[in-house]
Amino acid sequence: EVQLVESGGGLVQAGGSLRLSCAFSGFTFGDYTIGWFRQAPGKEREGVSCIGHNDNAGKTYYADSVKGRFTISSDNAKNTVFLRMDNLKPEDTAVYYCAAATRYFYCTGYGSPEQGYFYGMDYWGKGTLVTVSE
Repeated sequence: EVQLVESGGGLVQAGGSLRLSCAFSGFTFGDYTIGWFRQAPGKEREGVSCIGHNDNAGKTYYADSVKGRFTISSDNAKNTVFLRMDNLKPEDTAVYYCAAATRYFYCTGYGSPEQGYFYGMDYWGKGTLVTVSE
């Protein structure tokens, strides 16, 4: 059974930092690209960051809104992907999800408004809430 479990969310003041963890099981990291996504109240889900596999092993992607502030990394031995978030802003407040896909481009946004831009992600966690106060 495939599982992805996020942890590390919480309440932090603007300018602070958090590290999210995504512990996964039921598949091999080398077979999947892992990504972080977020959804704020009343807004659509957006892609945050991805770390690739196979031909894209180690390749990373960041949304423009988080470049220079967030860092994605992995511990293959522990089947865990991390998202280090620094200089957090109130607009970063959202539920953060990790997800897995067999193709890198599914993670960076591939699809249409009708399909959704992340329809290719195969497995999703349940999310962890990040709240950034002023």
